Amino acid sequence: MLELNLNRQRELLQKEYEYERETFRRATETQGIGRKVKRGECWFPIGVGRSGYNALDRLTVEITRQEDTDIEHNFEYGRPVCFFEQDAAGQLRYLDFTAMVSYAESDRMVVVLPGEEALQQLRALERPGVQLHFDETTYRLMFDALRRVQAAKDNRLAELRDLFYGKAPVRLTAGSAAPLRLPWLNAAQQAAVNDVLRARDLLIVHGPPGTGKTTTLVEAVCEVLRREPQVLVCAQSNMAVDWIAEQLAGRGVNVLRIGNPTRVTDQMLSFTYERRFADHPDYPSLWQLRRTIRRLRATPRKGRPENFHQKMARLQERADELEIRIRHSLFNEARVIAATLAGTANPLLTGLRFHTLFIDEAAQALEAACWIALQRADRVVLAGDHCQLPPTVKSPEALRGGLGVTLMERLAYRHPEAVRLLTVQYRMNEALMRFSSEWFYGGQLTAAAEVKGRSLLDDLDEPLVWVDTSEAADGLFDEQFVGASYGRINKGEAQLTLRTLRDYVHHIGRRRLEEERVDIGVISPYRAQVQYLRALLRRDDTLRPLTGQLTVNTVDAFQGQERDVILVSLVRANEDGQIGFLSDLRRMNVAITRARMKLIILGSAATLCRHRFYRKLYEACHVVPADGGDTPPGPPGRDTDHAP
Repeated sequence: MLELNLNRQRELLQKEYEYERETFRRATETQGIGRKVKRGECWFPIGVGRSGYNALDRLTVEITRQEDTDIEHNFEYGRPVCFFEQDAAGQLRYLDFTAMVSYAESDRMVVVLPGEEALQQLRALERPGVQLHFDETTYRLMFDALRRVQAAKDNRLAELRDLFYGKAPVRLTAGSAAPLRLPWLNAAQQAAVNDVLRARDLLIVHGPPGTGKTTTLVEAVCEVLRREPQVLVCAQSNMAVDWIAEQLAGRGVNVLRIGNPTRVTDQMLSFTYERRFADHPDYPSLWQLRRTIRRLRATPRKGRPENFHQKMARLQERADELEIRIRHSLFNEARVIAATLAGTANPLLTGLRFHTLFIDEAAQALEAACWIALQRADRVVLAGDHCQLPPTVKSPEALRGGLGVTLMERLAYRHPEAVRLLTVQYRMNEALMRFSSEWFYGGQLTAAAEVKGRSLLDDLDEPLVWVDTSEAADGLFDEQFVGASYGRINKGEAQLTLRTLRDYVHHIGRRRLEEERVDIGVISPYRAQVQYLRALLRRDDTLRPLTGQLTVNTVDAFQGQERDVILVSLVRANEDGQIGFLSDLRRMNVAITRARMKLIILGSAATLCRHRFYRKLYEACHVVPADGGDTPPGPPGRDTDHAP
């Protein structure tokens, strides 16, 4: 059975790899630049700026986005990119090398190039652009991890594999010592921290929205560090690694970040390996050696001294010794090594092993990615919420086969004795929390006293509202399909969303919103709807002054965030009751749990309420029709979904 399960993982991962590779090939050959730019996968045109060698002796170049746009891009540290040129006829010519993103901001990034020749090719382009390239490296690491797990024998990796795929219960150390008391945590959080300390193999910290998962995890890391010299902390995404690393650094923990942060700030950069390396007292000597080596290499052959090769070898040996000395110094001083799951395969970590591995946001990571990091650990703490967003799986066949079922989700069901649910949430008032708690968490959540009854308008405000577009005439709120890459759009509903927000702003008072810095989020599951909402917002004289307090984005981009007020535009409105990926209820759990005090849902009940989840949600809301009239008597449609 064990061999069968791991083989199945490999097969599904292979399907995902082939699907994504073919999708990239097809998109590269057929998609226009404009479409790639709108998808956040391309910048065109670009400026090619300063170049130089970074602290790790890699050639870098600065790339800037020349077009003024608010489209959010997908460039981030570690992602491969390729460069192209567009000729007068509109044809693209790609350069024959790939590069890697080192830093990325909204309109600027730093890219690591393979060498000087690549830089010369890039500078020679008249109308250059850059786009994301297919990422072979991460897939290679995942396949290699699965192979090593299957082949493991008579070692800790083999023991973890057999435990995770078997039926034997996970073990807790039986201790006679009294439980650790941490009065600044609630009872559920304290129990989780204590059991992290006792776990011999595995512990799962299940943190529903607003329950202080990060607080608990940071406390657990700090307590483990009282007993162990060093731990490994990981997450699937750079952003999640940055967040936990920043919280630990704020507690005074010496964090060494492998890979560069998504948010390029001085605070974040200060604990990256590259910045620490450059700040080391021995680095100026190493920099001088490297500069001498580069100058000697650039010397024409006829001008080289007779002992050129011997001199180069001596210089390189001294440089290598200094680099190793700096590296050992940095790793010996660090208490936490922080990296993405794929980043734990970085050669810098060669030979390192950790007793405890923490994986944050584990419910968003493919199982194979978790095994990359698990090879370096004796035990693991998984933290996250498998009732929120799953990992992205693009192949429908791989998704149907179960590739989206994460290691955390599978272990939570196989080993319930290892799960510690955090039950007190500090984000939503009780009315907003209740539906999510009952549907996703068995009604086990409670609202903390300080948030239980809070509201912007005291008792005068309904915290949970559904604006129903079902009764609109002339197809005013009908959805439109704008292509597989963009999904759906509902222009009438987008206009209604901003009108509803304008009315609410007027109701509260703009001056109060500004003085109290009330923050607002507008969410839609569909990227096309988000972009249309942003375009409307730019032309809205009432709302435009509030843009510093107003965020418009997709559900996926809002995971882990919260706002005082949230509006959700569901988009789907059709006679057939088709709701597409809105049937992924984990995505909707994220959408409806971002608000602290007020949640307004806009959508067609006639379309959505055929699904039992949306029918129950509708029944939990205060309902108003899109025209602002009286509340409809009940949800239209019929129940065609049999989800529990």
